[in-house]
Amino acid sequence: MKKLFFILAVVILNSLIACNSDADGMSATAKKNKEVNTSIMKAYEAGDFSKMGDYIAPDAVDHSGETGDVKGLDSIVALMKRYRDQTDNMKTEVLREMADDEFVIVWSRVSATAKADMMGMKAGQSYTMTGVDIAKFKDGKAVEHWLYMDPNELMKMMMPSMNMPSTNPTATDAAATSTNKK
Repeated sequence: MKKLFFILAVVILNSLIACNSDADGMSATAKKNKEVNTSIMKAYEAGDFSKMGDYIAPDAVDHSGETGDVKGLDSIVALMKRYRDQTDNMKTEVLREMADDEFVIVWSRVSATAKADMMGMKAGQSYTMTGVDIAKFKDGKAVEHWLYMDPNELMKMMMPSMNMPSTNPTATDAAATSTNKK
């Protein structure tokens, strides 16, 4: 009888927990982290950095600086402003987003137009880059950030006149096969 009562209690408890959790299974902390990360992305896209202190910790570290880690909110915001000031018509398309109580990972496609000559591009040149942002959160604020970009897209952006070889193994194999038949 005690075993039956215990099993029934576990079933009821699990049912109550299931009823109280959200349909998407995401904790309140994960949802908050995702909202903050989205706010950072939207502010960056708009070029409005006035609320970054609400989203990024004062001692945060961005591991995606040109020459290494960028430390501190003020330095991170200055770098973000510098990058954003070099572009026009920025649009971000989120392809996939995942969040938990500690990290938010966003795979996105960003398109923009260069305002001035930069990174091998001429002023007025449009570009599109795909990348993965990983942000670590603590107490509702971003404390660390990493960015990983598609190297092929970077090369095309930085050296548009270069004809990049195909990374499609099928195309490469077909070209090699047709060459070997001659």
